[in-house]
Amino acid sequence: MLPILVLYYSRHGSTRQLARQIARGIGQIEGCEAILRTVPDIRANGEQEAISDGDPFVTQTDLETCQGLALGSPVRFGNMAAPLKHFIDSTSAQWLSGSLIGKPACVFTASSSMHGGQETTLQSMLLPLLHHGMLVLGLPYSEPHLHTTQSGGTPYGASHLNQQGGLTEEEAALAQALGKRLAQTALKLQSVSPA
Repeated sequence: MLPILVLYYSRHGSTRQLARQIARGIGQIEGCEAILRTVPDIRANGEQEAISDGDPFVTQTDLETCQGLALGSPVRFGNMAAPLKHFIDSTSAQWLSGSLIGKPACVFTASSSMHGGQETTLQSMLLPLLHHGMLVLGLPYSEPHLHTTQSGGTPYGASHLNQQGGLTEEEAALAQALGKRLAQTALKLQSVSPA
């Protein structure tokens, strides 16, 4: 089974809901397995607070051994949340070794307002993935829900607008489609990589 890492930070649960739908999409692709991981919160004094919402905390080994990565964060002033950025900033060893080069990656986010910075947050998460040499995937407009969604969902990645409570049908479908695309790409890359 190819391990596909779904790594997220979620303060109030919306980003976690998207992560679960992406994992569900990954699970629909035979030969792929979603590995759900989160990061510790950061206290006001800057120290990490090790309280998990049920998913284990990510390790450097999870990152090194994954064959694909979905990275998710709530919107924080148009940027990724500090706890996720703190983890990303600790990945210099993986950058130096090139352990993520050539692996597919995608991003997802949740916000409490329509114009709160979903797309800039998605783009902020793409930058370190590009520095790691990952192959960035989005949602193509062949996904019909991109044409009809009145809530979340962008070509940059799955998203959720947290004004209606849980995920809408379209948001869930787009998150699953992104997970499936990530897993399918990881399988294709695995079949062409040298043994």
